[in-house]
Amino acid sequence: MTASRIIYLSLGSNVGDRAGHIARAVESLLASGVHPLLQSSLYLTEPAGGIAQRPFLNAVLQAETSLMPLELLHALQRLERALGRRPSVRQGPRAIDIDILFYGTSVIRTPELEIPHSRLADRRFVLVPLNEIAPDLRHPVLQRSVSELLGATSDRGFVRLWRAGEEPAG
Repeated sequence: MTASRIIYLSLGSNVGDRAGHIARAVESLLASGVHPLLQSSLYLTEPAGGIAQRPFLNAVLQAETSLMPLELLHALQRLERALGRRPSVRQGPRAIDIDILFYGTSVIRTPELEIPHSRLADRRFVLVPLNEIAPDLRHPVLQRSVSELLGATSDRGFVRLWRAGEEPAG
């Protein structure tokens, strides 16, 4: 049996009931072999990629799994499809997006999977919620803490704590 690993996942949604999509994703993870441990607050964030679309809600989750990295990726992709994710334009609108940020201290670089997430240090919408729950977590390649990465990122997209009902439907 494979030992459990602590992992960090980024969750985002900008279609329909964004908070509901994220909550359903977290609730559904257990059946996929992922045990949630700690979740950040929800943050209202600017979409990346320059495509005009509704702002995202984003969160980061610390979890535990005994799935191997590719098994985890495939389980998360199945979960995304089950929760309404459909093929679309790259970085376009989506009901749910789940990315693997860290898998223990592993470094994986394959055509299908990159861990730590390759754009993690360039995304405030990931770093802000990750900093809320794991500011001292060290990036195994960059050898910097999450709080250091957040302080150094050149990304200036808006990221702010979300409160239910504060943003009009877009």
